[in-house]
Amino acid sequence: MVSNVIGIGIFTTPAFVATLLPNRTAMLGVWIIGGALAFAGALAYAELAARRPEAGGEYVYLRESYGNVAAFLTGWTSFVAGFSGAIAAGGVGAASYADRFVPGLGSARVLASAAIGPLTLTISPRALVAIALIVAVALIQARGVGPGRMLQNALTLLKVAALLVFVAIGFAFSGLGASQPVEDPPVALSGWLIALVPVMFSYSGWNAAVYVAEEIRHPVRNVPRALAIGTATVVALYVALNALYLRVVPQALFKGQVGVGELAAERLFGGAAGAVFAGVAFVIILSSLSAMTIAGPRVYFAMARDGAFLRSAGRVHHQYRTPAIAILVQAAWSAMLVLSGTFEQLLTYTGFAVVLFSSLAVLSLFFVRRSSREAVTFRAWGYPWAPAVFCVVGFAIVVNALVQAPEVASAGLAVMLAGIPVYWWVKRGRKAPTI
Repeated sequence: MVSNVIGIGIFTTPAFVATLLPNRTAMLGVWIIGGALAFAGALAYAELAARRPEAGGEYVYLRESYGNVAAFLTGWTSFVAGFSGAIAAGGVGAASYADRFVPGLGSARVLASAAIGPLTLTISPRALVAIALIVAVALIQARGVGPGRMLQNALTLLKVAALLVFVAIGFAFSGLGASQPVEDPPVALSGWLIALVPVMFSYSGWNAAVYVAEEIRHPVRNVPRALAIGTATVVALYVALNALYLRVVPQALFKGQVGVGELAAERLFGGAAGAVFAGVAFVIILSSLSAMTIAGPRVYFAMARDGAFLRSAGRVHHQYRTPAIAILVQAAWSAMLVLSGTFEQLLTYTGFAVVLFSSLAVLSLFFVRRSSREAVTFRAWGYPWAPAVFCVVGFAIVVNALVQAPEVASAGLAVMLAGIPVYWWVKRGRKAPTI
């Protein structure tokens, strides 16, 4: 869960937040608010997972509360953009950082190109390296939970340790005294809401444990623990990193600066820190790729069992006991997005969809509490107020995105709604696969 959340975004998203919130207090406060919302959402998901410890996460919760079409749309968005697009972006990012150590690996020089319908597929060294990383991680995860777990745990420990060291040494080098006072202009409510979109996108993945609930020992007990402890760990790290950025990097340099984390490292430790940071970033991206390669296919596996995705994606490999075909299908689509270069637009368009679907899933807890009398060992803390606040803020973020950025939001809605004809085409004449 920690690996699924912590990616390279924590080093780049603060620049976007600074553009939306030209106020240092608000820049840090929005990460605290986003963390509190993520924790409230994690607790609601924990109860939903305890009641239904099945693979698929919110696909299962939306299916039970809103019907098959709503469930399909969340899975469709995850496949088209959410997981696959993020994996494609991560692969390209990893190739770019690898260029620091082996010049040429991150080159965008066009080696060959071909047009397939409206898409132009471009082969470059960077694209080949990105695809090689995506496929390698997919093959490891397809070979079983054991090898996948070893890879995931090793990468997670490395990146969390690196971030903790970076924060600790960063504060020690920068001094713990108060920063120079800066006059902060007021921020409108719409500014807070629009800034929460990239923040919540950076926190996305706090619900990762529910996707694999069916494969976890004692899920009724362990999934809530994973969600609570993992989310709290991520929130603490994110707030600490942003506090360090604000201490080290002048506010004027935030805007238009893609790599705030790298800039902070260079200002703290000098130019040589860039290479060290590139190595840490490479490990962070690989860890995130591995986590998304675990989580995403479990959604398509659940869809396939309902007859709403490729029939073969609903099969468990007879030897490795993993949804191997679903894993490879996701890797193939991610590779296609790398070659077409469309992953950036898809992620931009569907960023608010993460908030929308998670809000709908948390809202379903209210319906479940009313209609179900199943005994559970975990009940969401703060119910009904914490999940209610999560839903209200989440829906406000979505509405505000539609008002403030109608072109981007409308494109995102078009991508999502394009799944409706696909749903009816897939369901027509198909039956849920027998496993």
